Amino acid sequence: MIKRLILSVCFGLLTVLPSLCCTSAIIGAEANPYGRPLLWKNRDTSNIDNKVEYVEGKNGEHSYVALFNAQDRKLQEAWMGMNDSGFAIMNTASYNLKDDKVSSKLMDKEGFVMTKALKKCVTVDDFEQLLKSLPRPMGVEANFGVIDAFGNGAFFETNNHSFTRFNLSDAKDHILVRTNYSKSGRPNEGYGFVREANACHILEPYAAKGEITPELLTETVSRSFWHDMKQRDYANGPDRWVIDQDFIPRFKSTATIVIEGCKPISSKSELSKQFIENEYIMWTGLGYPPCSEIMAVRCMSEGVDEALKGSLPNGHSTQGDKVKARRAEVFPITKGNGEKYIDMSRLFNEEGTGYVQTLVPINLATYKRERERRDNGK
Repeated sequence: MIKRLILSVCFGLLTVLPSLCCTSAIIGAEANPYGRPLLWKNRDTSNIDNKVEYVEGKNGEHSYVALFNAQDRKLQEAWMGMNDSGFAIMNTASYNLKDDKVSSKLMDKEGFVMTKALKKCVTVDDFEQLLKSLPRPMGVEANFGVIDAFGNGAFFETNNHSFTRFNLSDAKDHILVRTNYSKSGRPNEGYGFVREANACHILEPYAAKGEITPELLTETVSRSFWHDMKQRDYANGPDRWVIDQDFIPRFKSTATIVIEGCKPISSKSELSKQFIENEYIMWTGLGYPPCSEIMAVRCMSEGVDEALKGSLPNGHSTQGDKVKARRAEVFPITKGNGEKYIDMSRLFNEEGTGYVQTLVPINLATYKRERERRDNGK
C-alpha cells in the first residue's frame, strides 16, 4: 500500500507541474557561422493550438509578426516575434522571482508586455526603458529574451516590480540559455534544470567552433531526447515506450522557433522596413517539434504562409492541426497517465520512417532554399 501511495503521488506531481515551461537561448553573432544573432524558443504551454500572424503598425507603431494562441482573435498577446525595425522578443516563465502577494488573477501579462514591446521598441535598451515605464505591479514573472539589429542581446529576468539584465556580450561562448528559473532569483527554486543542462550539452561543441545555426536549434535540439541527468539519449535506445520527463520537446511543446537576425549594423540610418524584410527570418516549426515542418516567416504582409495563419474555426491553423494529429500518434495512450508515455517508434525506427527521420531532411532543404533566396536577394 505504501509503495502504491508513493507511485500515485509521483504521477500526480507530474500532472500539477507548471505547464508554461519553455526552453530558450540567445546566440550571439560570433557563435553563428553567418555572423547573425539568433533568438530561439521551444514553447511549452497548455494552449496547444497556436498560429502565426502579421500585424500592420498603426499610429506610428511598428509592424510585426508573432506567434499567438489560436483563441487570441484580437492578437493581443504575442509569445514570440519580430518587428520591422529588427527588434525581436520571446520569454520563458520563471518560478523563483515573484516576491509579493499579487493575486494570480493579475499575473500572466507577459504576452501583453511582448506585444507592447514589438509595437514600440527598436533596441535592447528601448526594452529596458519600456520595463522601467510600465505601471507596477507589471503582472509578470519571466525571463524576457531580446535581440536587435545592432547585434545586441539580453535576458531580462523580471518580476512585478523589478528586473535584472544579463547581456549577451558578457556571456561565455556568446550564448545565454534560460528555462523556467532565473539566475537572479531564489536559489534551488523553479523548473527546467535538466532541460537547461540538455541544451547546454548539445550546444557546447558547436559554440566552441562558432557553428550554432537555426537548423541546429530546430532540427537537433528541439528534436533531441538526450537526458543529461541520466546521461542517455533515448532516441538511440532500445525502449519503445519512454516516459516524457525532462526532455526539451514535451507533450505540451507547441512550437520551435528561431528568429535569425541580420549581420549587426552600426547606425540607425541602415535600418529600413525593406532591409528587415530581406534580412530577418523567423524559422517556424508549429506544433509538437519532433513532428513539425519548418517554414520561413518574414516581417511583411505576405510573409506568413497560409498554413500558419489562424484561418480555421476557433483560430486554428492548418499546420497546427496537422502536427497535432501526428503528436496523437506519438502519444497514443489516452487512458490514465497515457500522455506521459512516448511511442518512440513513431519518431525513430529501423525502417527510417519515423517523423524525425523523415522530416529533418525536408526541413534542411527548406533552410537551404530559403537561405539562398535571402542571400541572393530574391
